Amino acid sequence: MENFIVSARKYRPATFETVVGQHHITGTLKNAIKNNQLAQAFLFCGPRGVGKTTCARILAKTINCTQQTADMEACGKCESCVSFQTGHSFNFHELDAASNNSVDDIRSLIEQVRIPPQAGKYKIYIIDEVHMLSANAFNAFLKTLEEPPAYAIFILATTEKHKILPTILSRCQIFDFNRIQVDDIALHLQKIAEREQISVETDGLHIIAQKADGGLRDALSMFDQIVSYTNKNLTYKAVIENLNILDYDYYFRLTGFLTSADVSQSLLLFDEILNNGFDGNNFINGLASHLRNLLVAKDPQTTSLLEVSENIRKKYLEQSQQTSVSFILTALNLANQCDLIYKNSKNQRLQVELSLIKMCHIPSVIQLAQQPLPAANQQTDEAQLKKKLI
Repeated sequence: MENFIVSARKYRPATFETVVGQHHITGTLKNAIKNNQLAQAFLFCGPRGVGKTTCARILAKTINCTQQTADMEACGKCESCVSFQTGHSFNFHELDAASNNSVDDIRSLIEQVRIPPQAGKYKIYIIDEVHMLSANAFNAFLKTLEEPPAYAIFILATTEKHKILPTILSRCQIFDFNRIQVDDIALHLQKIAEREQISVETDGLHIIAQKADGGLRDALSMFDQIVSYTNKNLTYKAVIENLNILDYDYYFRLTGFLTSADVSQSLLLFDEILNNGFDGNNFINGLASHLRNLLVAKDPQTTSLLEVSENIRKKYLEQSQQTSVSFILTALNLANQCDLIYKNSKNQRLQVELSLIKMCHIPSVIQLAQQPLPAANQQTDEAQLKKKLI
């Protein structure tokens, strides 16, 4: 039986071209290689699972490749590339700073740096989670980082740039990796599904991409889990069940009840959601996100901010046209207030129900505010205004 390899490892990018959502980084690195302007030290920083270590490995492989392509990519066939891919390269050293964070570990690294490469042009040292180094280890590393041999290149990777000494930062070229966009993650998952012959629904892939919060590795882990759960038939329903996410349909129905001032149905729907095992705080946060999406869908210029699939986008556009801006803003404010006081409340369910009841009465309050004042009140207001002006 063939051993299973998780998608995050099986489909780890091997060239700059295959890196997802970091074109500003890969473009700069390719130009640096092309123009022979490689720095001696790089610092790759950004959230988890966005490609820092992957880009470091691709850079290490590419600069030692003897048959680089016209597009500044590694050939993958020369002796240097093959030894790198099989893990037998003597020019590539990867150090985990979380478990090698002492002065002795750095001293050992410095001793290695003094030995020139026996084959190839560069010796590359990748130090992952570099913020875990102790203060003494950082100081021991400073001089080597500032004036390394011409053949040595250091690539530091971290998720917490603020923990690194300013003296280290000043000696590195800093590359900030972005969170990967939802559409980019969903498209990458779609390609993997096609290669693995997995049946998928686009709405389900978008939910996974949103839940990953910009991290491709997290998205791939969830993807593998749900593929196993569904036996290679990844549906929208299976995704929301497996990831314990509230269906969009609940919020579309609820908004319909709120705008029609149907208190009973709103409270019954909330009760159904609680009975399905969802938390009241997650529900109110989800409602706030739904209202925000409705507000964004109101203006054609801002619809690009909707990070949802095409089917859900159409639903948002349709419901946003049926809902007034004043209702959305007032309901959004009520949802936000409920979220702020939820955790400190002794009766949390009541807080959510009270917010829903208030939302149901928004249309009547707006209608009352739009009615003209009686003549007597209007005269009184005019007299008071004149006094203020005098």
